[in-house]
Amino acid sequence: MSQKITAIIGRPNVGKSSLFNRLIGKKIAIVHDLPGVTRDRNYGEAEWNGKKFFLIDTGGYVPDSKDTFESAIREQVKISIEEADIILFVVDAKSGITPLDLDIAKILRREVNIIENNKKKVILVVNKVDSSKDSVGKEEFFKLGIGEPVEVSAMVGRKSGDLLDKISAELISEVSKDENTTIKLAIIGRPNVGKSSLTNSITQTNRNIVTDIPGTTRDSIDTLIKYHGKYITLIDTAGLRKKSRIKRAESLEYFSALRTQKSIERCDIAVIVIDATTIISKLSKFADPQDAIFKLSREDVEIINKAAELKKGILIVINKWDLIEKNSNTAKIFEEKVKEHLKTFDFIPFLFTSAITKQRVSKLIESALLVYDNRASVLKTSELNDKIQSYIKQFPPRSKSHKELKINYITQLKHSPPVIGFFCNLPDEIEVNYKRFLENKIREEFGFTGVPLTLVFKAKNKEK
Repeated sequence: MSQKITAIIGRPNVGKSSLFNRLIGKKIAIVHDLPGVTRDRNYGEAEWNGKKFFLIDTGGYVPDSKDTFESAIREQVKISIEEADIILFVVDAKSGITPLDLDIAKILRREVNIIENNKKKVILVVNKVDSSKDSVGKEEFFKLGIGEPVEVSAMVGRKSGDLLDKISAELISEVSKDENTTIKLAIIGRPNVGKSSLTNSITQTNRNIVTDIPGTTRDSIDTLIKYHGKYITLIDTAGLRKKSRIKRAESLEYFSALRTQKSIERCDIAVIVIDATTIISKLSKFADPQDAIFKLSREDVEIINKAAELKKGILIVINKWDLIEKNSNTAKIFEEKVKEHLKTFDFIPFLFTSAITKQRVSKLIESALLVYDNRASVLKTSELNDKIQSYIKQFPPRSKSHKELKINYITQLKHSPPVIGFFCNLPDEIEVNYKRFLENKIREEFGFTGVPLTLVFKAKNKEK
């Protein structure tokens, strides 16, 4: 990629996420007064004066902390520094220089020699200068030894243009339109099903923090990968919880759920991860899988419903497969039992994986891309009519009012997502069961595995 990468680092609660949102021009990162809200690196794209660059929002950097999350954040910041061409070191004008700021500055100064050799740039950003009254003078911050500071207010936008000008001055290349087009895969599911672990296994890097604590991923994290010449954006989302369990007072959880909802809305393919151990019980290694009790949670069904409602391509990944006692028939029976719960979603493909052992993880992207291609399929009108009209003649529709129903013409109106149009004399008389019959026949003839179909019935234009 030709775009430059700019990383925002600093101690907790200096306004890094607010600055990230300001520079991106969208409210992508969660902003909260509670220190440590941002745990993973959050990617976004910014543009200024016709130049585009990637921006990384990192968690608050605590150099010597032994806290589980702070240690993981520290590793993420180090990776961000390695990846970045430009580093924004953010400090707080209201609190002034703190011992933690001095520690971070020391680390950066140690890296400056490397940074200079690699033609990287460090910009000191003094945030929360909401007005001229908040300016404490640049002299104090020169003590950090990072260079001349830039005063901004991420909250109100004061002098953010000056900062963007300084970043823009370091940019020499722009991204092409082809590079800016990516296939978006959202990794979604309930908390602690292994979404981040799967993303890490796919990318073979620790791009997201992974712990065994549910809810570790609070924001939706974008990871850009290249797969056989195709650019793919992996969206690792915060774990969904049932809406009734998310109290508005718990604003952090509430906004995380909204982020996940938006991730589903902007993806092309929803990779829905389900924990195998939560939907099967009473099965021993030598038992008949038919005797097992299968129960798909209401939350899982709701996630699938939402993805289907938004007409996204869908791939179901049954993760933690290594923890299931099984025989040669278990996977087949597992899929059959789960589909009994899904009823009308029998077109969705399944993949059984283990993020820990990496079992079938390599097939996840391949399977998702097959669904993507199915979603983009364009059917020839002549072939569509030849195939489906034969079924219509064999099993003609019955109208609610017992009038003669004629479907004269079928054509694909749209793709990605696909919409199939049926032109007939009495479109309002077509019964739901018959629509289901037509959808099944279209799938039998043309596939569309993993893709929700939209069937539209329109009145035939009257001849003049």
